[in-house]
Amino acid sequence: MTDSASKDFYLPLDVDEVIDCLIQRWDVSYDLQLVVRNKRLYLQIMWAYLEQQSFPLEESAYRLHIAEVLDIVNRLGLADSVRSWLSNTPKRPRVGKALSLPLVADQRLDEFVL
Repeated sequence: MTDSASKDFYLPLDVDEVIDCLIQRWDVSYDLQLVVRNKRLYLQIMWAYLEQQSFPLEESAYRLHIAEVLDIVNRLGLADSVRSWLSNTPKRPRVGKALSLPLVADQRLDEFVL
């Protein structure tokens, strides 16, 4: 692949990649949520995680939920920025304090934020 072709290559996030990243970074499968505040969309890594006894979802429902979140991230064209943030954020979620990434995109974001 040439340099110009590789710049145009877009690799969407998938569930396995994200869960593997979460486990590699923090040893657990944290929940991800999309949150709208003040007409802005944020991706949040929550403090609850799949391996917790009190986590409300079974693994199959958790994976489906993560897939739905990633579908929106991918449709916004933000997979690379989310991938980088997941791999490099210096913080970790704490009880009552999620990690937040503002999702900044073009006009496609308008369909998700009312």
